[in-house]
Amino acid sequence: MMKFLNLYSNISNLNTSITNIKKLLKKNQIIGGPEVEKFEYNFSKYVNSKYCISVANGTDALEIAIESLKLPVDSEVIIPVNTWISAAEAVVRNNLKIVFCDINLLDYSIDLNDLKKKINRKTKLIIPVHLYGVPSNMNEIIKLSKKYNIKIIEDCAQAHGSYIKNKHVGTFGDLGTFSFYPSKNLGCFGDGGAIITNNKKLSIICRRIKNHGSLSKYDHEVIGRNSRLDSIQAVILNNNLKKLKKSIKIKNRNVNLYLKNLKEIKKISFIKYNKNFVNSHHQFVIRVKERDKLRKFLKKNQIETMIHYPYMLDELKVFKKHSIKRTKLINSKNLGKKILSLPISEDHKKRDILQVINIIKKFYKTT
Repeated sequence: MMKFLNLYSNISNLNTSITNIKKLLKKNQIIGGPEVEKFEYNFSKYVNSKYCISVANGTDALEIAIESLKLPVDSEVIIPVNTWISAAEAVVRNNLKIVFCDINLLDYSIDLNDLKKKINRKTKLIIPVHLYGVPSNMNEIIKLSKKYNIKIIEDCAQAHGSYIKNKHVGTFGDLGTFSFYPSKNLGCFGDGGAIITNNKKLSIICRRIKNHGSLSKYDHEVIGRNSRLDSIQAVILNNNLKKLKKSIKIKNRNVNLYLKNLKEIKKISFIKYNKNFVNSHHQFVIRVKERDKLRKFLKKNQIETMIHYPYMLDELKVFKKHSIKRTKLINSKNLGKKILSLPISEDHKKRDILQVINIIKKFYKTT
């Protein structure tokens, strides 16, 4: 079976990491310390942000970033309906109301026309999600935020290495959040996350919240939480950051192989990539009506695939009482039944991708 993702391959220079981890253990440096500070510096330099605050995971990053803005209770927050659950959870846990926004069918990012319809006087925050590593149209979103005085938090959980005209995603809004879950382009060997910002005041607030409300031991000025990145994960991240560019290059090659060799199959819809954007290709997603049959056929031929995501967030019962639905979400309707993620990881060789391509071609010749 060709695995969709081989997590072992995500650990760069494993022996070096183990050596550095042993040094940490000898020094009793498990939480915080030089390796965490080193990663915060390295990552802020990589994305070109003044401040980086490491946290325990990507969900905490979103929740803390929202909390730092100190929005009025029951303020409305607009998020795209097709994404992982974390953004919606973070909104609810901050006692705010979700307004789900439709996505466009070109790149599955937030739909600008629907976004404009959803904005009202209660709208205090927009959370664009750079889904699959594809940047949202931040220039237009920033224009709207300035016009209506709305805060922006960019969800970059899947977009390490994604740029809009040489500007890394996450640096357009007030804050940007990242996840370092093992399956991400930049992953650790457990959970991890980060918040980036160019706003010093917000950086201090986030740093306090994530560490029991303190900047130094016993200095508790606010009610915070325990959301600290441990040193072992920082070691892994520092090593993996060095090979991120190479990893994205391989994934880009794999995506181009699919696009070049499957473009003649009219029944397959592909993401329309903007030439002014650099995509980190966290996932490669196609849209087909016969998704389940194709997936079954690929599995029969020993190819593992995934679905990102089988349900739109507005379809989940848990958000019914926490969300406001003003317009029909036309584009996202039934999307979860049509999208399919194909393997593209750095562990997949050119011959692997060509094998998947040939099986897909075989499927469409017989259907």
